[in-house]
Amino acid sequence: MADHVDLVLGQWHAQRPDLDVSPMAVIGRLSRLSRLVDGELNKTFGEHGLDRASFDVLATLRRSAPPHRLTPTELMRSSMVTSGAVTQRLDRLEARGLVVRMPNEHDGRGVVVALTDAGRGLVDRTLPDHLATENRLLGALTKKERAALAATLKRVLESLGDG
Repeated sequence: MADHVDLVLGQWHAQRPDLDVSPMAVIGRLSRLSRLVDGELNKTFGEHGLDRASFDVLATLRRSAPPHRLTPTELMRSSMVTSGAVTQRLDRLEARGLVVRMPNEHDGRGVVVALTDAGRGLVDRTLPDHLATENRLLGALTKKERAALAATLKRVLESLGDG
């Protein structure tokens, strides 16, 4: 069965047969998949009053060792949020009582960010729904296919310096 990317590839092949447009088969599908996945994940996070970046900050703190505290720099390195976005997210999450910033006992000039009980409860309630959404999105793949795809994508990311 042909999809939208197949249509685009056919059009390019007809107009520019001299070019190898095969990379578009992968990149085009990854781009379309990214948009669809983002939309579905955003719905799930929205049901819990979160957005993706806020969930990522809370989840990063939650998966860190107790007492679930990290410096802003550690948060940035361990999450998928940029440094500017970390400060903005922390301000919003702190205003909602989901995290607190406190002096860093190992560095008098710095701070650590700690997950509050409310923050831990929210991430613990959101995570099962998030995983259910991801499982639904990958429902067309077997466990073996998922593992192969994950390994392939990891190899591509590592080749681009993301590892």
